[in-house]
Amino acid sequence: MNKTGSLSERPSILVVDSAPDNIALLSEELKKEYRVEVADKSEKALAIAKSASPPDLILLDIMIPGLDGYKICRELKKSEETKHIPVIFLAPRSDEDIEKHGLDLGAVDYISRPFKLPVVMARVKTHINRKAAADFLRDKNKFLQNEVESRTRNILKIEEAIIFILASLAETRDSDTRNHLFRTQRYASSLAIKLQEHPRFTNQLTDDNINLLFKSAPLHDIGKIGIPDHILLKAGALTNAEFEIMKTHTTIGMDAIRNAEKSLGQNVGFLNIAREIVHHHHEKWDGSGYPDGLSGVNISVFSRLMALADVYDAVTCNRTYRAGKPHEQAYQIIIEGRGTHFDPDIVNAFEKLQTEFREIAGQFTDS
Repeated sequence: MNKTGSLSERPSILVVDSAPDNIALLSEELKKEYRVEVADKSEKALAIAKSASPPDLILLDIMIPGLDGYKICRELKKSEETKHIPVIFLAPRSDEDIEKHGLDLGAVDYISRPFKLPVVMARVKTHINRKAAADFLRDKNKFLQNEVESRTRNILKIEEAIIFILASLAETRDSDTRNHLFRTQRYASSLAIKLQEHPRFTNQLTDDNINLLFKSAPLHDIGKIGIPDHILLKAGALTNAEFEIMKTHTTIGMDAIRNAEKSLGQNVGFLNIAREIVHHHHEKWDGSGYPDGLSGVNISVFSRLMALADVYDAVTCNRTYRAGKPHEQAYQIIIEGRGTHFDPDIVNAFEKLQTEFREIAGQFTDS
């Protein structure tokens, strides 16, 4: 112990005892090496312990007025701010049952009267050193945890940025859909949140999965990067042959994501959902969609959500060959697609979210 250090640098001891003679005896000896505070009542003891400058160790009389020492110790150990402060019980006599009860409550040691000051000082020093070591490890662990959380947040931000870069490569080839990514991302996640408590969707639409859906949604048309310009940018209706080529954007995108998963050699949550969305967002509830003709719940819930979001946005935004339709017409198209194009329960959620869809469309209007 550094006896020559300034008073403010020394560890602090709180002596809680109802007897003035005991306080005087202990304080006089402890002040040689520590900062000392004293309390003769439970209220004052707890106030000091929970203050902005809590003690490093508490010497606690069992027979304190108000709350007894046991109750004070119990109160200290249940509080996050004070549970790490070591408590040494002071007792009027040596008693195995009393000592065991104190230790069971979380005390680190037990000293009986009459006090042997060298023994008191040795035990105080031992527990002060242990607390210093524990504090160091706790601070180190907290620092490392904060570092991990900070780096994880940075990785997630980089991940999201890369997703948008990749998705934008496809979208920027079609200048009419500049904000399509932002709108469909928010339409789909709004529907998911609305359906989260629905018994059909509860198990799949967890908070984590909705976050992954939000992250993955911008990739839904990534396969368009493999579609020739004369088809992708055609200012008019596609021929049957051209449409067959256009439909391959679902498998082109799916293959790209699957290859990425293979190269990573591990399962990545948002890529699983992205692969489903990319591959099957043009499937229809009645099985008349593409590329696999899936129907009903054989289509993943994430693809079903994206199907409605994508159609709503396609109808309401401007294209080179036509002007976007107003919300009312898009709404009618969605309603008419209930049970054929779209999952009926997802359409029901859409009906309740009309105001939110309008707000999203207004916030991310194409210039």
